[in-house]
Amino acid sequence: MTARDSGIHRIHARRNHSCYGMGLGIIILDEVYPGFPGDVRNASAYPFPIQYEIAEGVDIQNLVRGDDKKALLEPIVRAARKLERMGCRAIAAECGYFAWFQKEIAASVDVPVLASSLLQVPLAQMTIGPERVVGILVAEGDRLSDRHLTSVGVTLGTNYVVHGAKDDGKTPQFDSLWTKDIRPEIPTADYGLAERDIVKVAKDFAAAHPRMGAMVLECTGFQPFGRAIQREIDMPVFSWSTLLDYAYSVTVHRDFYGHV
Repeated sequence: MTARDSGIHRIHARRNHSCYGMGLGIIILDEVYPGFPGDVRNASAYPFPIQYEIAEGVDIQNLVRGDDKKALLEPIVRAARKLERMGCRAIAAECGYFAWFQKEIAASVDVPVLASSLLQVPLAQMTIGPERVVGILVAEGDRLSDRHLTSVGVTLGTNYVVHGAKDDGKTPQFDSLWTKDIRPEIPTADYGLAERDIVKVAKDFAAAHPRMGAMVLECTGFQPFGRAIQREIDMPVFSWSTLLDYAYSVTVHRDFYGHV
């Protein structure tokens, strides 16, 4: 006989929710490029349901590099509300630079919002203590503003350092996926080359800051290589993967089976 969840006896509708048994909703950019398993854009490696919604008109260029982001808020909020209506338990996004809108998205829906991996920076700071620093590895260092950090609860000028993995052209495989003026007509990347480059960048970043006690990977495309990075730098690594696992666990708490 097939077992069922014995805690479910009666079911009832949740207000305005169309679907049930949902997991995390992910706001994705209005772009066409692939992601390796582990990338937030690739749902295949996650152990819980993923529902996507495109923020129409919001691409890498205007989210990351655009100077005026006001026009982006409306399609982002619209995507978040649609995911909520679908029944998603929590909402995340596929780019760490969505941190710009963390407070606005959270205010627009009634489910938890985790718009950026950068939300983990204050936690990482607390876990390593004030004498060590958190390394924040972002895609483009010069595009990370004070607002991105303060919007997710980071106190400016505290124990963190920032480095851009794509700065100086050191990760061409990621440029081939994400950089509009460089990538080919059909965006493509090689796993081995991408891993080699991002691991070297992370290793050099850690070596440049001997007091580094943890690293936070801002970009959704970095966590496929999170374990490889950790093998080299031998410290806690926070990524989108750790954030999404946490988000699901607090919204769909697991039960416990064992013995005494």
